[in-house]
Amino acid sequence: MATFGDFPPNNGTENKGNDKEDHSWERNVLRDLAFAAIREQRNKRRWGYVFKGLLFLYLIAFLILSYSPSKLSSATGPHTAMVEISGPIASDSEASADNIVTGIRNAFEDQSAKGLILRMNTPGGSPVQSGIVNDEIQRLKKTRPDFPVYAVIQDVCASGGYYIAVAADKIYADKASIVGSIGVRMDGFGFTGLIDKVGVERRSLTAGEHKAFLDPFLPMKESDLKHAHQMLDTIHQQFIDVVKAGRGDRLAKDDNLFSGLFWSGEQAVNLGLVDGLANTSSVARDILGAEDIVDYTPRPNYLDQFAGKLGASISQFVSEKASWSVN
Repeated sequence: MATFGDFPPNNGTENKGNDKEDHSWERNVLRDLAFAAIREQRNKRRWGYVFKGLLFLYLIAFLILSYSPSKLSSATGPHTAMVEISGPIASDSEASADNIVTGIRNAFEDQSAKGLILRMNTPGGSPVQSGIVNDEIQRLKKTRPDFPVYAVIQDVCASGGYYIAVAADKIYADKASIVGSIGVRMDGFGFTGLIDKVGVERRSLTAGEHKAFLDPFLPMKESDLKHAHQMLDTIHQQFIDVVKAGRGDRLAKDDNLFSGLFWSGEQAVNLGLVDGLANTSSVARDILGAEDIVDYTPRPNYLDQFAGKLGASISQFVSEKASWSVN
């Protein structure tokens, strides 16, 4: 006789298995949550270490960059002022007229300074920037006639650099220094032959007969060449006049002086371009009598640059970390 008890009797074993499965997923969830909390704590500790390390590096860099042996101080005693003119002379370089003149003015205004050394190491550059510096030195010398100015050449003092140097009372160099190059140049290229070979037609529309002056893609005009030479000759003569005014009778009678040639420091002495062989330390010690040298050269604010770079690095690191967390 069929009854409702046809299924095997339930002795409780099946329910126990289900209970085990139910408890196992709960344990898995709890375990995952625990591991997630641990990972979060570890990440927080790592971030703490990172920021503490960056802060420590920032403070160290701040202390290093904020300390400068040549930093001006009101307590500075008798000393030799120095302004460094290094690299190409241009409006957008460290050796710009604005930077150089600022340093020179500060040196003239400091009554503790016994004299000024222009430490030269430049191949030259802009005649305009060089002229501004020369004019300013001449003006400042009139305001303080008892304040001597010496130019001391290191490796090179050519072209616009020498234009500045002749404003000094005396010029010194090393025997192997390169001095001179009193001349003016203008450079360019011509691509007319290349255009003909490639088969390109040059189209230049101008309002003004000479607006396309020395266009490198057009044949050179004789009138353009003549005008360029006249302009260069004018600037060259300005250079020559400044050198003669600064050096006077010390210049040798040599036709090559203003030809654009350059010489060693030893040769420059014989030509009257240089007064003697010496270096910055010996001029400060033996001529000015103030061995302590203070650098008045305006320097870039490396601390601000470092802070900016550090901030950018931290922002990049944080954004990358955030993207890692999202992923």
